[in-house]
Amino acid sequence: MRSLWKDKEARRCGQDHLKLRVYTSRLLGREPSLVLHRGGNTSLKTTLKDFFGQSQEVLYIKGSGWDLATIPAEGFAAVKLDALKRMAALPKLSDSDMVLGQRAAMLNPNAPNPSVEAILHAIIPYSFVDHSHADAVVAMTNTPKGPWYMKEIYGPRVLIVPYVMPGFVLARQVYEMTRGLNWGKCDGIVLLNHGLFTFGDDAKASYENHIRLVTRVENFIRRAKIKIAKGRLLSENLLDLARLRQAVSKVGGAAVVACLKNDSASLGFANIAHVNFIATRGPLTPDHVLRTKPVPVVIRQEPAHDVLTYAKNYKSYFDRHNDGNLKCMDLAPRWAVWPLQGLVTFGRSYKDAQIVSDIVDHTIVAIQWAEKLGGWKVLSEKDIFEVEYWELEQAKLSKNPKPLALQGKIALVTGAASGIGKACVECLAAQGAHVAGLDIKHLSFPNVRPSGETSPKRVSNILGIVADVTKDSDLQKAVETTVRHFGGLDIVVSNAGIFPPSETLSDMNPNTWDRSVKINLTSHQRLMKAAIPYLAHGIDPTFIMIGSKNVPAPGVGAGAYSVAKAGLTQLARVAALELASKGIRVNVLHPNQVFDTAIWTKEVLEKRAQHYGLSVDEYRKSNLLKTEITSKNVADLVGALAGPVFAKTTGAQIPIDGGNERVI
Repeated sequence: MRSLWKDKEARRCGQDHLKLRVYTSRLLGREPSLVLHRGGNTSLKTTLKDFFGQSQEVLYIKGSGWDLATIPAEGFAAVKLDALKRMAALPKLSDSDMVLGQRAAMLNPNAPNPSVEAILHAIIPYSFVDHSHADAVVAMTNTPKGPWYMKEIYGPRVLIVPYVMPGFVLARQVYEMTRGLNWGKCDGIVLLNHGLFTFGDDAKASYENHIRLVTRVENFIRRAKIKIAKGRLLSENLLDLARLRQAVSKVGGAAVVACLKNDSASLGFANIAHVNFIATRGPLTPDHVLRTKPVPVVIRQEPAHDVLTYAKNYKSYFDRHNDGNLKCMDLAPRWAVWPLQGLVTFGRSYKDAQIVSDIVDHTIVAIQWAEKLGGWKVLSEKDIFEVEYWELEQAKLSKNPKPLALQGKIALVTGAASGIGKACVECLAAQGAHVAGLDIKHLSFPNVRPSGETSPKRVSNILGIVADVTKDSDLQKAVETTVRHFGGLDIVVSNAGIFPPSETLSDMNPNTWDRSVKINLTSHQRLMKAAIPYLAHGIDPTFIMIGSKNVPAPGVGAGAYSVAKAGLTQLARVAALELASKGIRVNVLHPNQVFDTAIWTKEVLEKRAQHYGLSVDEYRKSNLLKTEITSKNVADLVGALAGPVFAKTTGAQIPIDGGNERVI
């Protein structure tokens, strides 16, 4: 491992120790083999003036929930150092009381909650303290010879601390072990099965010592010449992926995204002969259990059967250790080992599934290292349970925000580059769905994110697919791409369509008729055929057709369009009859005069208004309610049809036209 410290970058921090603390924290956070997704911890001891202008020794500690890779100065909480040291001297303290005590000692009550490791950082007598869950260190301590390896590599200059529960118990143990310690002869602290601490009176010394100590373990592993398994995908089984995702969603009581990992490393691990034994011993570090559950599900027979068996075993695990006061979390796994197919990670969002994926990537390598260094031996089941059902984590359960209406659902929308289709993509994504937008044009949705999502990063719950709906192969590929990316399919919004030039039946160009039928009718049937096998394994699956007012009220010169849309509606009615036994709902929306779509150019709008002797504004609102219909209005109704409100409706035709006399 190499140091990422750059003198030029560090000089920009000047003599501001907090800025340097932020700088080296981000250096640690940029290295995924040290910390993953809010893991690790850093701190700074300094002096500040309090509300009364009096100098106070404080510990700036990473706030709970902040990510070291991006943490700003505001992500650190300043806590009175004396109060933390006094807490360390207490013989006993519950973690809940510890959290209260730490908050009471904060200088700024609006700062984030201090890390639960604040007391441990406080008793280390150096200005800068760095803590990581380095893969190499944790992997090696997850072996029977772990303590011996640490002593062999580091000698007497690193303190080896046996595993105890994080929080006050750990702080108290280190407090006792370091009484009388000559800190000048101590380069770091290894917490077995947990991680590494280094320290120093300047930021660079603490950070680079951390890199040096981790590198020594990495070099030891490298000299062992351990071969990491690699594999190759022979055949893909997307239908079973959808079945697996459906089973996990049902057991967990909510729709999830399932990310298939069939890279060579994932396939290599999944295909290890005894993978069901080594993969199910426990997580790399107990911190990971909050993301990954104790173990994955191993697919041995049929996905639904294996997931149900996993749920039963998880409940038994909970019952074995529950003291009677704990609330059991959902019974669903967070990742799966699937021989011949790879690994699968699950999450209520694509982002959550990717976080699990990152952790799994590091875990499968660490397992293989440990196996060759004496055997993969993790903490006891009881130790892992205590972290998973930590009182501090239990307290968070009741504070979890209410999920969005379509959270975890997977949708495909055609004609998604503009107008109603684009509005549907945005509406579904904002309600928590993961959406594949399909269009013959390139798609871009830079500003859409689920409601409540504040990440500045580009949204990951929308997938753009360029395809021609008149080509069966493109439609089949688009459906498969959606399933491969998100794990299944729950919602199809069949929207793609054209409005041909106005031609009477007697004067109609045959190409006008053929093109309208091909795009406005046939393509929808082909899409339905490609989607049905996956929708049959979806969560409250639904197929929504975008029809037209021209179905109940056709117009002169619009025969090619009106007939195709009428056929589309009849297709939906037949589909509602045929697919009800599979639990798939099929409904149709009939919009009218949606003027913010591509077909309503300024010239067309002016011409139609003039034809009826109306101003453009009057024409826009020429319905019973005297209101304008927009793409967003249609999309909002699509979102409602896809959600729980219409969960028991199928075969319906719903107008969204402001009230049309001919339709009524």
